[in-house]
Amino acid sequence: MFDIGFSEFFVIGIVALLVLGPERLPRVARTAGHLLGRLQRYVNDVKSDISREMQLDELRKLQAQVEQQVREVERQAQDAGESVSKEVEGLSDQMKAALAEQEKYAAIEKAGVDSTGADVPSEPMAPVADADAQPTPTPTAPAAQLSLDIPPADPLPLPTSEKTVDKA
Repeated sequence: MFDIGFSEFFVIGIVALLVLGPERLPRVARTAGHLLGRLQRYVNDVKSDISREMQLDELRKLQAQVEQQVREVERQAQDAGESVSKEVEGLSDQMKAALAEQEKYAAIEKAGVDSTGADVPSEPMAPVADADAQPTPTPTAPAAQLSLDIPPADPLPLPTSEKTVDKA
């Protein structure tokens, strides 16, 4: 706290003993000790108050950041919801148009007249094969393309199991 060494305390104690005398010195030392203790407690309280205020300030900043992030997430969620609802409205409009077209064709079919004015048979017609149409050939590869040009391998030598036994 103060830059006072042991030698300075020793000099101060000797001067206080000479000035105050041996009877009053213990009382004054006790009072000075109480005052220094109070001063230290006061300084510690001030330090802790400052520390708490700094922590509260940091917490307020953190709270503001969290609130800002929450607002950003809410805004993004709202934007996503709006885009989804627009997409759903677009799909709904497409579905309504498709249903209206289907109902139009159903009404025409019920009436028995197609869009050209010709009568439509009551039973659906089977697809008719075109007389000029030729059947589509299935793709086949020429035989020359299928063969692989691999030269024949040299034949492997056959193992010889004959043992020559010399009978002498």
